[in-house]
Amino acid sequence: MSLAIGSAAPDFNLKNQHGEDVSLSSYKGKKNVVVLFYPFAFSGICTGELCGLRDDLSSFQNDDVELLAISCDPMYSLKAFGEAEGYKFPLLADFWPHGAVAKSYGVFDEARGCSVRGTFVINKDGNIAWQVVNGLGDARNLVDYKQALAAL
Repeated sequence: MSLAIGSAAPDFNLKNQHGEDVSLSSYKGKKNVVVLFYPFAFSGICTGELCGLRDDLSSFQNDDVELLAISCDPMYSLKAFGEAEGYKFPLLADFWPHGAVAKSYGVFDEARGCSVRGTFVINKDGNIAWQVVNGLGDARNLVDYKQALAAL
């Protein structure tokens, strides 16, 4: 299932790596949001992608944009992952009910119990402005995100 460009993004409320609640709707009318699903903390491609975001964070987290990275890992794993890699953006745990948010975005892999690499740019109105879904082994191109954000 893919979500249509222009449709309302499914709202969610998840715990970040520090145990704080983060909801998509809290950014409505305030910031555009990059919602990035990744399969597993501490895995090679995921770490590489998130480190790329970390190293260019001002493009993805600033006065106009918020980055929310989501996996089905438990909060405590995400805390260790974020600390190990120096991530200064929210890592959200879609752990229980397992993968519920990933399922609502159509990016949950039932056979593996994790999300695939789905990225959604949500505009300030709460609608999907851009999306890309890659397979588990296919890294994303950060330039594509920047172009999607520049088009808002």
